Parts: sequence; C-alpha cells; structure tokens
Amino acid sequence: MLGVQQIAVGGTDRAVMRRLWCELLGLARVGEFESVRENVTEDILECGQGTGRVEVDLMQPLDFAGRPRVHEPALNHIGLWIDDLAAAVAWLSERGVRFTPGGVRKGAAGHDVCFIHPKGADEAPVGGGGVLIELVQAPPELIAAIDRANALYGAR
Repeated sequence: MLGVQQIAVGGTDRAVMRRLWCELLGLARVGEFESVRENVTEDILECGQGTGRVEVDLMQPLDFAGRPRVHEPALNHIGLWIDDLAAAVAWLSERGVRFTPGGVRKGAAGHDVCFIHPKGADEAPVGGGGVLIELVQAPPELIAAIDRANALYGAR
C-alpha cells in the first residue's frame, strides 16, 4: 500500500455536501461520475496538490430505495493506492480476503479498482471490519515519486 487515494462521503443531497466541501472548505470540484449499476451520482473533488493529492467523492444514490445504498453509512469507503493491483488482489485472495462482485474494473477517476467487502463470509472470512475498502492502481508517476522519495530518505 502506498497511501490514501480517496475518501467517499455519502449523503442525500450533493448540493448540501458541495457547499461544505467546496465553498467552505475550499476543495476543487474536478469531475462528476454517474453509474446506474452502482446506483450513484457523485462529485469528484481534490484535496491537496501533485501526486500526493487525495480525492474526495461526494456520493448520492440515483435511487434512494435501490442498492448499493451509497449514502449509508455516510463514510461510504476509503480508497488506498496500490502499486500492483493484480498482485495485491491475488495475494489477498490467497489469504482469505473477500472482495465485492465485479472484480477489477475502471473506477470513477479512470484508475483500475476493486473493493474489499465490508464483511467476511464462509469462503473468504476476512472483510473490511464493516468498512468498504477500495484498492486503486497507482499511476506510474505516483509510484516513481514514492520510489524517488524512498531512495532519498530511505524506506520507512
């Protein structure tokens, strides 16, 4: 794991969330995403700059009675940068981690992603302890920046 890629906050009114996160806290709105399959419409915001910036997604369900219920819980999920997503998924699967259906796919920001299920199951007993965890393939420039920092300051 390389670091935090995103946090996703769910709610019933993106305009109300946008007022807090954009107007009052000053985060920049850099995109929008909608998926009927994932029952979501979202604003994509950025916090920070450069390769270390963190994405903040403001998520609202398209259908409040539908699933997934992206607004419950309000902290929908956390995204983590991964240096080799395919290898990480294989390694974690071998150790009993449960993933959500859908496998590795393109996420809202265009990166390959997959999700660790909040709960374990008989066939894969390790879940996210109640938290949905998104694993996100880090872009080459982030991996290179971390490699340069590790070469300069030593790996921690």
